[in-house]
Amino acid sequence: MNAIEIKNLTKDYGDHRGVFNLSLNVAANQVFGFLGPNGAGKTTTIRNLLGFIKPDQGQCLINGLDCWSQTSAIHNQLS
Repeated sequence: MNAIEIKNLTKDYGDHRGVFNLSLNVAANQVFGFLGPNGAGKTTTIRNLLGFIKPDQGQCLINGLDCWSQTSAIHNQLS
């Protein structure tokens, strides 16, 4: 099972696109660095993973749980 799974994530801010069609998997027990230039969508992606914002398209999962609709379950599992 993947610890983190992002499927076709897209988030728009009006006429600005924060993230477009991002997909990635991070396996359990894998160390992963999230690097990129300013404006690449790193913060938007993390905010989606934390359940702070809802994706316009796609899905973010942590341990198989949806980051938007199952935020409380994720927090309970990780704390």
